[in-house]
Amino acid sequence: MRNNFIAGAWTRGAGARPDINPSDTRDVIDEYAQADADQTRQAIAAARAAFPAWRRGGIQARAEALDFIGLELAARKEELGRLLSREEGKTLPEGIAEVNRAAQIFRFFAGEVLRPGGETLPSVRPGLDVHITREPVGVVGIITPWNFPIAIPAWKIAPALAYGNCVVFKPADLVPGSAWALAEIISRSGLPEGVFNLTMGRGGVVGQTLLESPDVNAITFTGSGTTGARVMATAGARFAKLQLEMGGKNPLVVLDDAELERAVEVAVQGAYFSTGQRCTASSRFIVEKGIYGRFVDGVQQRLAGLKVDHALGEGTDIGPVVDQSQLDQDLGYVDIGREEGARLVCGGERLQRDSDGFYMAPALFADAAPDMRIAREEIFGPVACAIPADDYEHALALANDTEFGLSAGICTSSLKHASHFRHHAEAGMVMVNTPTAGVDYHVPFGGRKGSSYGPREQGRYAAEFFTTVKTAYVAP
Repeated sequence: MRNNFIAGAWTRGAGARPDINPSDTRDVIDEYAQADADQTRQAIAAARAAFPAWRRGGIQARAEALDFIGLELAARKEELGRLLSREEGKTLPEGIAEVNRAAQIFRFFAGEVLRPGGETLPSVRPGLDVHITREPVGVVGIITPWNFPIAIPAWKIAPALAYGNCVVFKPADLVPGSAWALAEIISRSGLPEGVFNLTMGRGGVVGQTLLESPDVNAITFTGSGTTGARVMATAGARFAKLQLEMGGKNPLVVLDDAELERAVEVAVQGAYFSTGQRCTASSRFIVEKGIYGRFVDGVQQRLAGLKVDHALGEGTDIGPVVDQSQLDQDLGYVDIGREEGARLVCGGERLQRDSDGFYMAPALFADAAPDMRIAREEIFGPVACAIPADDYEHALALANDTEFGLSAGICTSSLKHASHFRHHAEAGMVMVNTPTAGVDYHVPFGGRKGSSYGPREQGRYAAEFFTTVKTAYVAP
């Protein structure tokens, strides 16, 4: 049994939940505690009690704690990457890379602790100086998804602690193992008790308690748009500070002048790797008619050569879908695409492997219409559709015709079109001749429209959410 971490102590939950390997459902990784509302309130109270001393504590100790976490993550990336892949289903190289990214994030923010910034300006009124500083917001509730079970917690927890906040962390129910392993490292980093708390459990219990508590000053959430709307309605109603990342329906535009082999690889990497379970995945291929047929054939051939198998298996390109519910949803969208009249080029069926897991052949639809559900709704699986475009202007209009705006890509050899797309794509992130999925740890992450709400994540831009600005006037 792996327990919650509250007020500096490992605490039994009100219940327990098994962690099942999606590559082999017979493999139970461990059992993890489930916090109830009372335990969540205890964690909030511990964070609230720890905040006054932590916010005023020495920055050197804070930097050293974050650096300790980053160094241990890096040293154990193979071990923890195996755990991550075992519980979430992404391939072992992807799991190891994700742990390494988490290590880089903690070490980046260890440095940021020592670079708090600020401004001193002259006032327009004689005899006054103006000092502009940033202060922590207080207790931060962190609610994370299952698809990046250690990187997304890292890019929320690290800046929260770096800027002097206290944390109550609620990971996704499906991936408690990575969250617990991260929390165990944090528990040995030298943080005072109550500064960091782990409360594993159901969103309707733990998450809802965080949203409703007046002692939680800010909520940072990554998940579905439906849940994000509930977060906003509940926590926003009491004027908590909010940061919401809620998914996408990301376009990849492929123009006639694109290098075909490169465009196919960009499309396949962006749409299908990590089993398509990325909010930045390319789920719409918007392809100019002159290259359309060759592009569809190229993607089909590339998919035929991919190995879908156990996440820890040698040579596996794509692991399983995360659980039965997500697999059912993905297969349901394949049926919807057929019913809507799109042409299923390949894939879309459940696969049987040596171990009993949630395996699915990556699906490619062609000749999709922009108003079809498979072209408008986030599927969050290895399913993508190709939509023909008359020319660049038509492709751009199709790319922007969505309620989402997280990531958008274009494959072209035209500097003119690449530059125009970079300025006119209605997305928070734009990729030119590179997959829509895949971002650096030191630059801002986030989108527009229904994809994101509130300040950006990652890099120095994280300060916008995890701090509040104070302006002070001083008469010498």
